[in-house]
Amino acid sequence: MEERKAKGIRPAGGDMISKLPDALISQILMYLPTKEAVRTSVLSSRWKSLWLLISELDLDSFEFPDYNAFASFIDKFLAFSREEESCVHKLKLLIMKRKRDQACVRRWIDFVATRRVKHLDVGYRYVSRKRFEVVPMSLFICETLLSLRLNRVLIGSFESVSLPRLKTLCLDNNAYANDTGLESLISSCPVLEDLSIFRRLDDNVKVLRVHSQTITSLKLGFDRGGDHGFFVFDWDSLWLFVDAPRLKYLTFEQELAPNKVISNLGSLVKVCFVDIVRITYSFKDFNLSELQMVRNFFNGVSRVREMVISQDMMEIMFHYMELETFPQFCNLSCLEAKVCLRRVKLLEILPTLLESFPSLKSIVLDVTHNMDDTPPITVSFVPHCLLSSLEFVEIKSRYEAEFVLMELARYFAENSVILKKLVMSWERSKLKEDDVLRDLLALSWRSSTCQIEVSGPHKRLVGAS
Repeated sequence: MEERKAKGIRPAGGDMISKLPDALISQILMYLPTKEAVRTSVLSSRWKSLWLLISELDLDSFEFPDYNAFASFIDKFLAFSREEESCVHKLKLLIMKRKRDQACVRRWIDFVATRRVKHLDVGYRYVSRKRFEVVPMSLFICETLLSLRLNRVLIGSFESVSLPRLKTLCLDNNAYANDTGLESLISSCPVLEDLSIFRRLDDNVKVLRVHSQTITSLKLGFDRGGDHGFFVFDWDSLWLFVDAPRLKYLTFEQELAPNKVISNLGSLVKVCFVDIVRITYSFKDFNLSELQMVRNFFNGVSRVREMVISQDMMEIMFHYMELETFPQFCNLSCLEAKVCLRRVKLLEILPTLLESFPSLKSIVLDVTHNMDDTPPITVSFVPHCLLSSLEFVEIKSRYEAEFVLMELARYFAENSVILKKLVMSWERSKLKEDDVLRDLLALSWRSSTCQIEVSGPHKRLVGAS
């Protein structure tokens, strides 16, 4: 055997992969990144063009010497597909285009849209608004399309939309002909399940309507990075309407439209409010119409089971509770909230807030910035969830808010009947883990089976009530 290797003689059977038919090899190459699949062309004369048979293309223009080389490569691939009458099932392009670079994206999209594409993802690292390429109309009548992501393009007017198989739609930093065009695109997808829209201030959309009988996941927000007119924008002109009876997962991430009307969200499972989220233009001092909008909004999401609340949303809730009783969230079992103690008097409102969540099982409080003083939580009544359902509490402290930790822990320890675990963690503090655990163990625990976990910047400790 060693002699055969020394002479360069191949073992019996030879190169088994090269004996496979071209169609099967192209299937194998699809499991490789496009860049690696192309590199196989140097193996032999037979392999020189095999990578062109793959039906999926995933490219980043940064991996080419310049944009012209990138465009030439794609043109060659699509020309070969045309000659072979083959289909491009998946096309993913990430593009960096400069001022003088030629416009190619429109014809690339048009080609794959008429070749039964299933997955299309076209995005730019950056391109100025005035150089957005217009999406061809052929894309919106592509009956094979399953998922679509468009980033920094212009979606113009169209007479009709026919996307009978589209299930995932992601629209990121695009511009549109008008409000009705975007509304028509959303409502004309009969099996759409996952919708994500991140907007820009100059996208030509003042009123966003999401009306769908099939959407189960919805993510909406604004990208503030490239909007230089952010502070002088006419925010009062922005409206958001959501009517989606099968919606289960709703995320607002920097969703800044101050006028929100939501309805028919009876199937809601989880709501996430990330960063700044507006329900009205102001976060407090609501006038009558703003108060009505805030009330309707919270009532609209009140059937949710899990909720993640940002600092800004917590501030809106706090000021709303100063005026009215917060609605009952009877199905809510998991709550995660970020709280800035300089803006929200958490220790004052906590019992009343918890009374709105009678079925709560888990709560995570992430508190930041210390209060001027730390008064004890007044216990005039014990919320229903502390008596019957609350099992897990986690209290996090950041930015010198650790002095509130013990008061919150004391409240939950002395009032939670079936609490199974309490976690306390903090950053950048002089608190010592051993001292904190000792103080926690000394509390009057109402639950006799609660595990206690302390996690500071130096170590993690565990104890039991």
